[in-house]
Amino acid sequence: MGALALAGALFASCSREAAIIEQELAQMTLREKVGQLFCIRPESLDPDIVYSTSAELPEIHLQEVNGRMKETAARYPVGGVVLFAHNIKDPDQLADFVEDIRDFPGAPLLCVDEEGGRVARLANNPAFGLPKYESMAAFRTPGEVKDAAFTIGSYLKRLGFDIDFAPVADVNTNPENIVIGNRAFSDNPKDAAKKVKAYVKGLRKAGVLGCLKHFPGHGDTQADTHFGYAVSGKTWEEMAACEMIPFKAGIRAGAPLVMTAHISAPAVTGSDVPSTLSPAILREKLRDELGFKGVIITDAMEMGAITRQYSVPEACVLALEAGVDILLCVKDYPACFEAVLTAVEEGRLSEERIDESVRRILRLKTI
Repeated sequence: MGALALAGALFASCSREAAIIEQELAQMTLREKVGQLFCIRPESLDPDIVYSTSAELPEIHLQEVNGRMKETAARYPVGGVVLFAHNIKDPDQLADFVEDIRDFPGAPLLCVDEEGGRVARLANNPAFGLPKYESMAAFRTPGEVKDAAFTIGSYLKRLGFDIDFAPVADVNTNPENIVIGNRAFSDNPKDAAKKVKAYVKGLRKAGVLGCLKHFPGHGDTQADTHFGYAVSGKTWEEMAACEMIPFKAGIRAGAPLVMTAHISAPAVTGSDVPSTLSPAILREKLRDELGFKGVIITDAMEMGAITRQYSVPEACVLALEAGVDILLCVKDYPACFEAVLTAVEEGRLSEERIDESVRRILRLKTI
């Protein structure tokens, strides 16, 4: 096929895909659209499960869909579900759980954190007998990274997952960082960039979608945003010379998702607002300057960096105003859903703004 013919075929294919998405969007109710904006823990669908922090959830061992969850999902359709280690027992249990989650309204995407190393919900479960990796920092070459990512993506695909919240695109420049450490590929941004690119391509080759995290870079902070406020004192120019290098490489490699960090960057934004809630970080820098056209997903909205400063329902609305597409791990899903719905009905968020994100999500589901 000649170059012009190939270009014409690709254009026609994209046009058909866009038309299908628009048709699907036009048929959705506002509630169905709002549901697409959330990726939740399965526990969030069971009103009988009450917890203060996520650290309590492993003791609950929610590993199957029950009637209460089905009732909640019928009223509050959801766009994605993320499973954690405590939700996963063995291959047979996981297969049943995934199958039942797939039946929820909203055609939810199945997501997991399977970076390799210490963050590997499946490989670190001996019931699965999967390959294990020391850490991302232990890989010497991009080729090794791509092979590992293909292996990880292949078993995730086989087990029913759509999205891997990986790779970590942070640069580990602060030795006192207690969150990232050897989850990052390197303390050298150019080396990290090559390996981030390789990881994204390895996952895609296996048929699984990757997610760059944690934008605009969690590697040069000291505090843990799981528990409270964290800050980067860097200017945008300093970030461009370091943190942005791996993110740019991952975007160029075709990463379809970017996860936000709850860190503040006052030298960039002029305020202490977390990046997850910052239009300057998400719209001006990630969208406009870096040219990212895919899905922006938050880090978990139940983390202390959010909950100690905001009510989570209000933070969800602020994140959408800032340019986020998917809200991850809200503790009280019905309350957050209703807050977004009310924001649209009262005109604080336009339905056109919601449609903007839902289009991206529907497109993600066709990849």
